[in-house]
Amino acid sequence: MSKLNQNQAGASANVDTDFYHGTYMSQMNRIGKITGYGGAALSFMPLIYLWISQGLSPDWPAFATAMLTCVSTFLVVQIVEPISYFPVLGPVGTYIAFLSGNISNMRVPCATVAQKAAGVEAGTPQGSLIATLGMAVSVIFNVTVLTIGAILGVGILSALPPEVRVSLNYLLPALFGALLVQSSMKDPKQGLVMTGFALAFYSVLKLGWLDFIPGARNWMGILLTVFISIMLGIKRHKQTA
Repeated sequence: MSKLNQNQAGASANVDTDFYHGTYMSQMNRIGKITGYGGAALSFMPLIYLWISQGLSPDWPAFATAMLTCVSTFLVVQIVEPISYFPVLGPVGTYIAFLSGNISNMRVPCATVAQKAAGVEAGTPQGSLIATLGMAVSVIFNVTVLTIGAILGVGILSALPPEVRVSLNYLLPALFGALLVQSSMKDPKQGLVMTGFALAFYSVLKLGWLDFIPGARNWMGILLTVFISIMLGIKRHKQTA
């Protein structure tokens, strides 16, 4: 075993699980709830400011219609996404991810790459700590880049050749493809089965065969793919145990 692998194994083994599940998680849950609720409250501040200072109040029937539309569209996603991402992000990472955003295109990839680089498994205390560190760095970097991009972004993008600007649309699919390969290498059989299922089911959704179910195209693909993958993983684990 190389010195690097020995150091990684030692780091994974030296985590104090009593401290992690006790003191650490107690403090992180408190901080996570405060920042989460605080972020939710602050998101309404511009509206409250316009309401109080400018006297601009919403049209309540239109507001109710918009809320109903949003709830019917995103409610299932609000349930599915935390369940889907939690095994990789861990509890503290989940707080960070859902407060900072950019979950699928930045937080999850950063957490996965950090865990792989450190040689730890997702779903363990070690994996949770490494995912938290990876995402914390990504948030700092993200805010820095966004600040620069907000100031200089338009000028930089306009200076790029059209071919480069078009190619930027493929960054997210390329990122998910890399994550799929990385995850499937741990269990090629399940990766192949779930990739085939996802392609087949999303083809069914695209053809409109399930459009009689409200909002099926927005949530059903993620919901079924995630939970079928979980059930298949549990079944395979029992068979090999």
